[in-house]
Amino acid sequence: MYKLIALDMDGTLLNEEKIVTERTKKAIQAARDKGVTVVLATGRPIDGVTRYLEELDMYTDKDYVLSYNGGLVLKTKSREVVCKMGLIGEDVHYLYDLSKKLGVNIHAFSEENGLVTPKNSKYTEVEATINNITIQEINFDDIEKDESYIKVMMIDEPEILQNAVDNLPKEVYEKYTVVRSTPYFLEFLNKEVNKGVGVELLAKHLGVKREEIITMGDAGNDLHMIEYAGMGIAMGNAFEEVKEAANYITDSNNEDGVATAIEKFVLS
Repeated sequence: MYKLIALDMDGTLLNEEKIVTERTKKAIQAARDKGVTVVLATGRPIDGVTRYLEELDMYTDKDYVLSYNGGLVLKTKSREVVCKMGLIGEDVHYLYDLSKKLGVNIHAFSEENGLVTPKNSKYTEVEATINNITIQEINFDDIEKDESYIKVMMIDEPEILQNAVDNLPKEVYEKYTVVRSTPYFLEFLNKEVNKGVGVELLAKHLGVKREEIITMGDAGNDLHMIEYAGMGIAMGNAFEEVKEAANYITDSNNEDGVATAIEKFVLS
């Protein structure tokens, strides 16, 4: 029996209109009624998840959320931290210098100041809009070396970002977890962080075994948790690499794929 379901949001739980359908809401609630813990596992900051947690009634003492691709795992109601792993200002400096060499835009999430960027751009605006947060333009050269950050992102037009990916030095992959969450977002996290680790740490906290876990996702930042879970499920609209790693491929996010999978593996 499955005891924990971790759901990616964009491209998975949410359809292209950024809506959770009624069928999906009912399936999630039915799973929770059976005692299954259902959590959102997202690259978004906690503020970008709040309205969906409210909509899904995930603000009880038993509810958790994985934000920043597992960099921060919290109890939703009390905001009690289960685990937190981030970056420091020195990492921001390194990646900022690299972004200038690669010719791409950059922004970062500061523990103290939220979304910060040296220069506002189209895809930083997208990030702010998706998550309903504000943007602060700051001089990245003024960031203290030991300042706390959660993640850094290179953001740009897909073809420009792809060129950056193709030219990333090998040492970057040795220093950080690097994930492509959308064609226009490339994320850099603490080397120990990914959604798979976040799910694993939460499962240990809850006393849930690996084979009792279902994860669902569509993009590169979901790959670790798809591989980790006893039942890793790729959406019909998932990246090819995610489908190849999955135990099962469900319908797309526009066809209630999350509901289909929950009905099949938990409710039937």
